[in-house]
Amino acid sequence: MTVGRGVVAVTGATGFLGRHLVRSLAADGWTVRILARRDIIDPDWAGLEPELVPGGLSNAEALTRLCAGAKVVIHVAGLIKARSRAEFDQTNVEGARAVAAAAKANGSHLIVVSSLAAREPALSDYAASKRGGEDAARAAYGDSLTVVRPPAIYGPGDMETLGLFRAAQDSPLLPTLDPRARIVMIHVEDAAAQIAQLAASPTAGVFALSDARIAGYSWTELMQAASRAVGKSPRLIQVPAWLITTLARLSEGIGRASGKISIFTPGKAREMLHLDWGVSHSDLPPVAIATRYGIDSGFSQSVQWYRAKGFLVASPRL
Repeated sequence: MTVGRGVVAVTGATGFLGRHLVRSLAADGWTVRILARRDIIDPDWAGLEPELVPGGLSNAEALTRLCAGAKVVIHVAGLIKARSRAEFDQTNVEGARAVAAAAKANGSHLIVVSSLAAREPALSDYAASKRGGEDAARAAYGDSLTVVRPPAIYGPGDMETLGLFRAAQDSPLLPTLDPRARIVMIHVEDAAAQIAQLAASPTAGVFALSDARIAGYSWTELMQAASRAVGKSPRLIQVPAWLITTLARLSEGIGRASGKISIFTPGKAREMLHLDWGVSHSDLPPVAIATRYGIDSGFSQSVQWYRAKGFLVASPRL
């Protein structure tokens, strides 16, 4: 017998944000059901035991079983890097369309976790595919859809941000970009808590997430905070936009030649060079809860996790 708030179904539960979201939902009284290709053993889920529906986004039968009886469906699954726009769209657009169809047939409220990048779909294939996913879900749900657009998410378990802390620890120099640029950030635990709050109080609309600095941070502030977190003081040097674009093209070319998928592409460079990733109070969820982490406390906690797991080895003091 289902107790508490009822059943909430989650795609992308095994990803960086998804793993934290499962914990937040369970702590809030939900019975969590997840879609995954295999059984998951996650030490962070000790005692949670989410229900497992084997399968992927292309499996209509699995999606039907995932959504059956769920009050809320939260679609988190998606690609952050791909070889082409078509590859992005296959997961980020068609996956959202399939989840929306299954959730709608069940009568569930749907929350699509998109990206703040979807606000600027012309910047990159990724941004365009995330906007396309929103549109595909909206075709099924109309104005009753909830879309959540997180900004850059960091925290324990994020392997994409690890490179920033390694550079701050090991390099004598750190790059910064245009001083006018502003970047909103949010710790993964805060992002998960805010999405869980939207599940508890479903509200239709498009909402951005942010920590308390909704206007965003400058590149200098981000690099200085990363440096403080690792206990170093590298010199900051402003890098011209043309160099970022050139390096992104080189990275993409190396990826293609090696058969690996690079996240640092010209599209990603355009996202990085975009000047306004800030949000306003009107963009936030109407029931947004206060965030626990600012950039200093959040980066410090992240570094502690990386070091505890052996991903970031502290440099010896001379």
